[in-house]
Amino acid sequence: MRTITLQEPGRFVSGTDDIRMPAAGEALVRIHRIGICGTDLHAFDGQQPFFSYPRILGHELGAEIIDVPAGGHGLHRGDRCAIEPYLSCGRCRVCRLGRYNCCEDLKVLGVHTDGGMRGLMTVPVERLHPSSRLTFEQLALVETLGIGAHAVQRSGLQKDEAVLVLGAGPIGLAVVQFALLAGGRVRVVDISLERRMFVVRLGVETLAEPDGKLADVVFDATGNRAAMEASFNLVAHGGRIVLVGLVQGKISFEDPLLHRRELTILGTRNSCHEFPRIIQMIESGQLDTSPWISHRLSLAEVPHKFAGLRKERGLVKAMIEVSEADASWE
Repeated sequence: MRTITLQEPGRFVSGTDDIRMPAAGEALVRIHRIGICGTDLHAFDGQQPFFSYPRILGHELGAEIIDVPAGGHGLHRGDRCAIEPYLSCGRCRVCRLGRYNCCEDLKVLGVHTDGGMRGLMTVPVERLHPSSRLTFEQLALVETLGIGAHAVQRSGLQKDEAVLVLGAGPIGLAVVQFALLAGGRVRVVDISLERRMFVVRLGVETLAEPDGKLADVVFDATGNRAAMEASFNLVAHGGRIVLVGLVQGKISFEDPLLHRRELTILGTRNSCHEFPRIIQMIESGQLDTSPWISHRLSLAEVPHKFAGLRKERGLVKAMIEVSEADASWE
């Protein structure tokens, strides 16, 4: 089967590898679609925390089950699935509390361990979420949506609270979707006119830069140190700031501001228990993913096209298509 490995910052290598057959509790899946995330772009640039090279990227995955053990959580060969890429230990304190998304020994596919930029892979059956109605592309978007859903859940957002989302990339858009569903009065800041125009289609007010109006809840989805530090000045007294994006290194803020306004700072990581709910919401039409995918490329094209994606006009979400030949084990 074909594999695409990020050998070092800025360099992908195309190769082939043998199939590792499933261990107990695992299914063999064929990867059909791979969403490209900011994490992948940061890893390519050498700026992704919690990362080591070489690594097979890919954690936003739509897959088909090829082989599954008997009694495998009601899954069957041929099922289309979203892969939840968070491999947790199940034993540490936070796992026992049900918060496996921040397991003390968490391994995320495509980050801490090899991911889905290959034709076939094995996955624990409990991390497979099936749908008979969604396409592989829709299933590959579930992970991104889950990050936004979890961030909004962490915020404790209440109906009619003022919300400011900084950054209108895919993660920021996912936050917007769930903040609207929670009844927040949402505004979005992004320097990109094209991204602002995309958000306008959701019926949301957009700004090129903050206008001084303070929000009850500020979500930073930029992953930019300067923007993250500046976001503390945008939160109203008694408000919350949710750091969704992350940056390698330290950020700082004015301590008297924190105390004077009695702010709450929340970190958010991955998603937790969200995949089945999000799949149901897409199936029911409550979430519309159709405008998201703006660019497509094949797995074979990744080594020579990936570097130019950021320069592509109108980029929202790029999706990698994995061919039958990529998954061949002959």
